[in-house]
Amino acid sequence: MGAVAYVNGRYLALRQASVNIEDRGFQFGDGIYEVVYVQDGRPVDAALHMARLQRSLREIAILPPLAPNALEQVIREVLRRNRVSTGLVYIQVSRGVAPRQHAFPVSLVRPSLVVTARHIPAPPRDAAAWAGSAITLPDQRWARCDIKSTNLLANVLAKQAAREEGAYEAILYDSAQTITEGASSSVWMVDEHGTLRTRRLGPEILPGCTRAALLEELGSDIAFAESAFTLAELRRAREIFVTSATSFVKPITRLDGAPVGNGGPGLVTTALFDRYLRHMRMA
Repeated sequence: MGAVAYVNGRYLALRQASVNIEDRGFQFGDGIYEVVYVQDGRPVDAALHMARLQRSLREIAILPPLAPNALEQVIREVLRRNRVSTGLVYIQVSRGVAPRQHAFPVSLVRPSLVVTARHIPAPPRDAAAWAGSAITLPDQRWARCDIKSTNLLANVLAKQAAREEGAYEAILYDSAQTITEGASSSVWMVDEHGTLRTRRLGPEILPGCTRAALLEELGSDIAFAESAFTLAELRRAREIFVTSATSFVKPITRLDGAPVGNGGPGLVTTALFDRYLRHMRMA
């Protein structure tokens, strides 16, 4: 069986799947998306992802293409048809097809929905083996990063810059030299005083689902503050890690070519790496 996609009510071979050239997702990036990790055939943190999808739709005034239970059924069917037990499911919703003009269509149009799935490896088991590096760059994205929009050009350019430097991630900072987030991840650090910190939610960052799940795993044994930090503070951090649906909890052991802390995953990062893997198995 070849790869199968769901496109606007039909299950199609991926090589035959397409959208209209006047789809506003193609023309303007006028749409939103979700990426959900799947383990043992089960979407991880599914409720968080579906809630964020609905929020993003509301924020840009796109009607849901399907009721939540119907969308969940489509996701299950796409996973089944693609025989994906461990992998990713990708959901994209655009405003739909209309003659190209910047303002919303005058008449109501049907939103477009695409769902695909693919195999990727199982989560890592060793924090040290999973560690990566990052570079830092100015944040050149738009002002509503809390919406999971398909407008990702600035993220793409940042990620490409990281790749060209041999790094996993680009960590972004604003005009005040305050860290926002990664090109495709939430950023955490253990500061020089031993406190775990990540930026408070706001329009500058995406409300990460892995971030939310990990916050639930924090116990009284870890000192934590939901507060912004600067590029200078990040450079002095004892530990840095990033989180997302595909990076899980990923230690960052080199920043702009310099070692972070002792150059290996720290105790807090390793503990949270283990806790999130346990959460994935049980959630």
